[in-house]
Amino acid sequence: MTFLKRAAAALLATTALAAVSSPSLAQDFKGKSAGDILIRGRAVAVLPQEKGTLDAGAPFNSGIGQANVGNDYIPELDVSYFFTDNIAAELIAGTSRHKVSGSLITGNNINIGKVSLLPPTLTAQYHFFPKERVSPYIGAGINYTLFYNEDAANSRNADGFSVTSTNYKNSFGWALQAGVDVALVGNWSLNFDVKKIFLKTDVTASVNNAVSVKSDVRIDPWLVGIGVGYRF
Repeated sequence: MTFLKRAAAALLATTALAAVSSPSLAQDFKGKSAGDILIRGRAVAVLPQEKGTLDAGAPFNSGIGQANVGNDYIPELDVSYFFTDNIAAELIAGTSRHKVSGSLITGNNINIGKVSLLPPTLTAQYHFFPKERVSPYIGAGINYTLFYNEDAANSRNADGFSVTSTNYKNSFGWALQAGVDVALVGNWSLNFDVKKIFLKTDVTASVNNAVSVKSDVRIDPWLVGIGVGYRF
């Protein structure tokens, strides 16, 4: 997170300096307008803020541990269409892969495995100062996450437990968004974007081919991205 913040600050500072010092940038600049299509490519950090209790049947009963979901760093593509100078809709596409584990009450972790997420998200946005070089925006929308390529760990931990199969339930969620576009030459721009996805899934895992462990996991990831855009 610290690296991304520093990188974003450096990009914005460099762009602002270039805009002030270069007459060609001012001559080539065109603001956002109704009917524009803006395509961006971003490098995105996917940072889950997970909460979930692992529950099992006898002899374990409920509350045997907590679920943990690892971070991932991915490329992302998004497309925005401007209905007016200020109002646009954005659709993002990208996929991430995460390591999932459990922190058990015994003090020993259990490796649950890995899973891939495909979370297409549609947001409605309001763009401030669309005719200015620096144009921030906010947005809100809906997300549907597909869980696929589920790989169980199949490795025993210190307690002798091994996850032999996993299943994740696809789900809908809400999304909030804030970002800024900084115009470069012509239709090119720099972009910094942050999204919060409110995402929940039901996870079922088989332990030692015998015990079924379930968890209602709130993943609720932050998506922090830096990239470039081109407006048609």
